[in-house]
Order: sequence, then structure tokens, then C-alpha cells
Amino acid sequence: MTTHPTLLVVDDEPGILKLVERFARKEGFEVLLRSSGRETLRELHELKADVAMVDLRMPEVGGLDVLKAIREADPGCQVILMTGEASIDTAIEAIKLGAMDYVSKPLDFDRIARLLRSVRGDLDRRRAVLTTEREVAQQLQFCGMIGRSPVMQELFGLIRRFAPHVRTALISGETGTGKELVALALHQTGPRSARKFVTINCSAVVETLFESELFGHMRGAFTGATDNKPGVFEVADGGTLFLDEVGELPLAAQAKLLRTLETGEVQRVGGLDTRRVDVRVVAATNRDLLAEVAAGRFRSDLYYRLNIVELRLSPLRERKEDIPYLTAAFVREFSKRFHKSILGPTPAAERLLMTTRWPGNVRELRNVIERVCILCDGNFFSERELLPMLSPSSREAAAAAAVLDRQAALAERADAEDRPLLASAEREHIRKVLQSTGNNKKVAAEMLGLSRRALYRRLERLGLR
Repeated sequence: MTTHPTLLVVDDEPGILKLVERFARKEGFEVLLRSSGRETLRELHELKADVAMVDLRMPEVGGLDVLKAIREADPGCQVILMTGEASIDTAIEAIKLGAMDYVSKPLDFDRIARLLRSVRGDLDRRRAVLTTEREVAQQLQFCGMIGRSPVMQELFGLIRRFAPHVRTALISGETGTGKELVALALHQTGPRSARKFVTINCSAVVETLFESELFGHMRGAFTGATDNKPGVFEVADGGTLFLDEVGELPLAAQAKLLRTLETGEVQRVGGLDTRRVDVRVVAATNRDLLAEVAAGRFRSDLYYRLNIVELRLSPLRERKEDIPYLTAAFVREFSKRFHKSILGPTPAAERLLMTTRWPGNVRELRNVIERVCILCDGNFFSERELLPMLSPSSREAAAAAAVLDRQAALAERADAEDRPLLASAEREHIRKVLQSTGNNKKVAAEMLGLSRRALYRRLERLGLR
């Protein structure tokens, strides 16, 4: 795992490159050097840097163009502009384009040290947060599920209480919420854990074969029945049978399922004898079965027979506090599988994960993280890497959230621009104005567009008194 942050330095002066390189290495940074903006743009997608120092005035491709390209390609990379010609207007434009700060030449290395240490501190804190989330995710895991939210903690408690006793249960929830994991948890934490756990997806069975799949058939019972075959009830005898998407069962199969649940007996298709089975049945559905009952598509007596215990799974959008821990668990799984040192999302990428609605729920989140981890080359993945992996509906919702974020950011920047001076350049500017007025603070305040009291406050804050 990379422990040293990386600094990219772009300047057409070899002396500056060497000077910054020596200084940055002493500060604990790996350093990449590029002598032109054009060279940097050509290699930008291969350069993975945590912070960049870019000269403003370079031939062919200037620093502002490089700044825009870096912010477009890697929003997590902080950019510090360097220039020998300080300008308030240029500083404002640089900050609007996303620059972290703006430093004048000759370089003030005490100030640069503070900026680099700030970047390194942010990275260290991010690593610490993601490491903590990964550790917490391991502690929160219950039978393959992760949930810190109250609804998930309540669900885990219900599973622990029901597992030793229930013989029939119904699990409801949207697609991708983890219904099979809940069924498996009921099996693993109950007295049948050493026996078979058998799954049948009712939505994947041809309608004419439902009875054969559930109850088995005898040789010659129908065309193609060349051998005797046990159904899933017999296969699961002594263990647990999970009926996924039970709402897809045709009415004829529903009637025979109800009889088996009530008598504990199965009769193979084409057979005369019945066989007793001892099976825990856990059914799951993403449909509203009461609405299906009202529409005549699902038997009411079967519904109430299955619904002795019902466990409802909340969609991911209603338990967003679980997203960081689910993400941490998935990143851990896939970084290990792909032999990478990925820690997790940048803060902006995590905000995107939190604002996405996830119509496919936990399954969609897991698939997205897998695809991102395949493509990620560094310790963190950004929102730019994440956004193309989202479903179209998720991208639309994320785009709407991003518009709100940009509006808030523009409002914040507008507030900053309402001030006559930009914080990163105002010290030098105020000093020059005071020198030009012979240290006459009244005249200097007028030139700066400030009241004398406001000027005194700034002098105090900037240490110029």
C-alpha cells in the first residue's frame, strides 16, 4: 500500500523543478517532474498525483489550462499554482477553477510546507477514516450481511430470535436487498445449520415444470421424464428450502405447495405414493402479495400459511448510513481479489455514493464497486471514475444532486469574491498598498475599498500590524 503521497511539479524552469523536488522529498513526498504543460496533458491519465504544483506562465499550454485538465481528469488531486507575476484577478480565476492555493515566486517554502502538510494530513485522515470503516464493517457483519442502521440491527435481532423455532417464514423486499442472505441466516443460526440449504428460483422455472421441480416425478410421467427424479422438497429433507420469488408460482402449484406445508407430505408427478418430508420453508418475494391476493393471482390461504413470520427488508435508500460500511466491505473483497491496494472512495466519491438512490439496492452497489475496483489504479477512486459505473437512473439522480452541489459551491465562491481581496493573495497586496501610501492607513483603506476598522481587522488577522 502506498504510504507516501505523490507531488506532480510542472514548470519550464529546470532550477524550480530541482528545488521543489529536493524540498518535497524531505517533506515525505514522491515527486513527478514535468517541464511543460503540453507534456503534462499528454500523460495526464497516466500520472496519479495527490497534489500538483503548476507554473502559471508556460509556453504553448499555460498553468490554468493544466489546472482545468487536472481537475477534470482527477478531481481528488489538489493543485497549487506558482507564478512570478501575482495578480488578484488571476488568483480569483484560479480559485474558481478549483485551485487549492496560489503562491508567488520566489517561492516561500515555509508556506509551501504548510500546504503540502495540509494535503498529507487530509490524505492521512482519509486513510484513517476508510480503515476505521473497514474495521467497523467487519464487526457489523452478520451472516454475510452488514448493517449499522437501526432497521438492520432490528432485523438481525429478529433472525436470532426466530431461527431456533420457525418452520415457515416469508421475506419481502425489493430486488437486490439481500433476501437470500436473510434466508441463509435463518438456516445458519437455527438447529438445521448442519443440513442442506436448497434454493429454487420460482421466476426461472418453466410453468409446466413447477410441480416436477417442487415435488419430483416418476419415469414416464410426461414426455422427457426418462428417470425418477426427486423434487426440491425431498432434496432439502431435514434442512431448509428457500423459495425465491414465490409470487411467480402458478395457482395450480400454489395449491399443491399449500397441501405440502400443511401435511408435510409430497407426491411426485405420475406417482401414487406420498413421502413425508421435514423441511423448513423460507419464501421470498419482491411483490406485494396482499395486492396479488386481491387481484386473484395468489392464494390467500397460502399467503397466511407462509406469513407466520414475515421479515421485511428496507431498500438501501432508506438506510444510507450503511453505505460507507457496505462500500468498505466490498472494496476490501475486490481489492484482495484483484491484488490491488485500494482503500476506498475520495470524499467527493463517497458523497456521490450517499446521494445515489440505488434502485438495485445492495446488489447494484456491490456490482458498481466491483467495476470501479477493476479500473482503479490508486489508493482511492474518485467520483469521475464512479459516475460512469452507475445505472442511467442513478446517473440522472446523481447529476441532479451535483447541480445542487455546484450551486452551493458557486454561492460560497460568490461570497468570497464579494470581498475586495482573495485570502491567498491579500497579504502581499495590502503590504504593497501600505508601502505606496507611506504606511498611511486611511489612504490605504480607501484604495482597498475598506473602512479603516475593516483594514485594522485584516492587518491584525494577517499579522501586519
